[in-house]
Amino acid sequence: MTLDVGALRNVVTVADGGISTQLQLRGLPGALMAETANVSHPQLVQDLARAYLDAGARFLTTNTFAANCFALERRKAAHSVADVNQRGAELIRAAIEGWRPTGKAASAAERRGAAIPPTLVAGSIGPSGKILAVREATEEQLAPAFAEQAKALAAGGADVIVLETFSELREIVLALQAVKQATGLPVIASMSFDSGPQRTRTMMGAKAEECGAALDEAGADIIGCNCGGGISTILPAVVALRAATKKPLWVKPNAGLPELEDGKPVWRQTPEEFAAFLPQILDAGANIVGGCCGSGPEHIRKISGLVARRS
Repeated sequence: MTLDVGALRNVVTVADGGISTQLQLRGLPGALMAETANVSHPQLVQDLARAYLDAGARFLTTNTFAANCFALERRKAAHSVADVNQRGAELIRAAIEGWRPTGKAASAAERRGAAIPPTLVAGSIGPSGKILAVREATEEQLAPAFAEQAKALAAGGADVIVLETFSELREIVLALQAVKQATGLPVIASMSFDSGPQRTRTMMGAKAEECGAALDEAGADIIGCNCGGGISTILPAVVALRAATKKPLWVKPNAGLPELEDGKPVWRQTPEEFAAFLPQILDAGANIVGGCCGSGPEHIRKISGLVARRS
């Protein structure tokens, strides 16, 4: 499906929530690399996608965040980059094509006299795990890795590529260029801001306003932020990004910060608490809103309801 980037600037669209944290809650073994569930536990991945569809999400991200050659080799995964990424996109595409709105989703559309808007497959690519600034890898090594992942996602049916949770500006610009050249697909460029007095810097020290301007100039179709310190702290970064670009703004914060319980991270922010921060984020200019780590279908359902009431 062709993404109308210009149209996104005039509306608010709901995206999905966390992927790996939700798969683990739904029974994915903790020792398994979450991305390889596309091959080993496909039904689990599709069930989560359908839950997000039922909750109102119209951007569904693939379970491929760390499915690059470096991470798969490090984890000694039995599956290739092509297998994990292409299958990841195919699963989400099939979930969308086989889904029919029921219950509250169908009733809400009927009340508004509106059709259910189309849902897009966002092929997820995270950082390489290598830091260019300290020469852990070269641009010549990273560019082909990003291109390899993007090509497999495109082959599986991704409508758009989302580069998410990046902290090094140089790396995300490199990834953006590699993905554009390899696929020609629209690209969402999203960074994680969790440092500085107002949480407007990445862990590498890049300022949100500088990142927004640089990504705009580099040709990102949609610019945004995700993960970070949680939805309660993300507003200053959203404001800074909006001041730096007129392109659609993607915002997917964590559901707060986790607490350790028996050595495992637990997110305690409720859907109601999460959604309470959304109005100010929308007022600041966010166009596509969802959640990241710790958020699930019920968090997205609350967001969808709030967005519907504002439209």
